[in-house]
Amino acid sequence: MRLRTDVLIRLQKKLAKKILICPLTKEGERGKINSTSSSVPPILNPKNSPWLIAATDLGIKGDTFKAAIVVYELKVFSDRPPSLELIDEVVYRGNTSSIRFPYIPGFLSFREIPPLLKAFKKLSVSPDVILCDGQGIAHPRGVGLASHLGLTLRKPSVGCAKNKLCGNYGLLPPQKGSWVPLVYDGLTVGVVYRSRTGVKPIYISPGHLTDIPSSIALVELCLGRFRIPEPLRRAHILSNSL
Repeated sequence: MRLRTDVLIRLQKKLAKKILICPLTKEGERGKINSTSSSVPPILNPKNSPWLIAATDLGIKGDTFKAAIVVYELKVFSDRPPSLELIDEVVYRGNTSSIRFPYIPGFLSFREIPPLLKAFKKLSVSPDVILCDGQGIAHPRGVGLASHLGLTLRKPSVGCAKNKLCGNYGLLPPQKGSWVPLVYDGLTVGVVYRSRTGVKPIYISPGHLTDIPSSIALVELCLGRFRIPEPLRRAHILSNSL
């Protein structure tokens, strides 16, 4: 398959113009919250609970792939820690020969979205927000996997990546919960976040219909004992199981 990256770049730039950065809200409440009216993201308000969070991952072994989606119900309380409960998980399996797009850094979404969409069709519930193992707007053209998938499904999305794709940042303190802005081309496109004391950071960026405070809050609410948020960790395990 011969690919023209210039055509793909133009498409990504066109998609980037459609991305909306705003506080994360549920579909019925969208547009009712002024981003300057409060410093507290709506997802932290117990009155807005519960939230259905879908996490995605694509695993490839040999000649087969598994696109995995897990959905957790997140409940936020005013008097105790949040709770996460797994309520659905699905897998779409296929042969890698059906994935026509090769692995090219910066164009991951074109490769992963088609099988992920097949998996989303198998869900029994409709998620409020999608958490992706990839970038949101922290991307050279501003449209990583999380942004592209959010646009495609018309859902809020957040990118939570294990590695940096672009941008620069300052010194990050070693303590859990520390974060610094991730800046690319003069714009803050996300944050570099320390999810566990003394371990490598993760890279959080809004995808679509979310903003940076909402994205940080979502990831923090989903963290457990590991570096990666629990929904993404579960999706990774599922996509890489035999």
